[in-house]
Amino acid sequence: MSLLTNVMDHSLDDGYAEATARRKADGTEGMPRSLRAKLGLAAGLVLAALVVTVGAAQARIEAPVIAKEREELINRVEAETAAADQIEENVDKLRAEVGERQRRALEKHGGDQGGLVALLSGATAVQGPGVKLVVDDAKDSDEGGGGPRESTSFSDTGRLRDRDMQRVVNGLWSSGAEAVAINGQRLTSLSAIRAAGDAILVDNRPLVPPYTVLAVGPGERLSTRFQESADGQYLRVLQESYGIRRSISVQDNVRLAAAPSLIVRTAEPLVAGAGQDAANTGKGTS
Repeated sequence: MSLLTNVMDHSLDDGYAEATARRKADGTEGMPRSLRAKLGLAAGLVLAALVVTVGAAQARIEAPVIAKEREELINRVEAETAAADQIEENVDKLRAEVGERQRRALEKHGGDQGGLVALLSGATAVQGPGVKLVVDDAKDSDEGGGGPRESTSFSDTGRLRDRDMQRVVNGLWSSGAEAVAINGQRLTSLSAIRAAGDAILVDNRPLVPPYTVLAVGPGERLSTRFQESADGQYLRVLQESYGIRRSISVQDNVRLAAAPSLIVRTAEPLVAGAGQDAANTGKGTS
């Protein structure tokens, strides 16, 4: 009977009794675990919705400010672009004016050779018979870096170099050309053909292949002399060995515009005795 009485008096384990007491103290007594998880999830969703709502409200508030700043930036860019275009137009006008005055000066002070000087210097537009030479890279040329312009000799990339164009132009001059232009860029006695990376520059202006070279001169004779010259043979080797494309034709009428800008230089005769004095001075200071 004492055992039965003990079981009836202590039907719950002491551990259960302690857990029940803790739940009473926390206020969670009688709340299932699944329900507590759902309440936690609901609270998280409410918090996330609140954050999104606040962010959207802030975006709506800042949207007009951002739109205004964007519009102001666009207006500034358009204004600066228009100003740059106007400056470029003024520069072109001034360059044309300077070129015209230089041409007049050459014609005025060149004496009997004024016309020839103006022609050879590129100061005047020319028109007459000539030749048209078109050269281009090979069809399967490598367009990446490390091309032949960056090496000491022609490589199998099939790209034309600045030195190749120099030989072409010099060959035309030596064959009797009176005026030469590459892709519309008139050459003068001070023109330079250089390279910058993969681009060929004429007077610091990049050219894009194919390169069209127009030369004014005795058409048929100019074409024959050039193709028989060392430079013409060099161009033929590039075509046969490396796939460089070229074509030359005689033209009845070739028109070349004047050079956009010129640098006029004059030479003065040396005063008698000045050279000897300079030499003596140099000997004394050495």
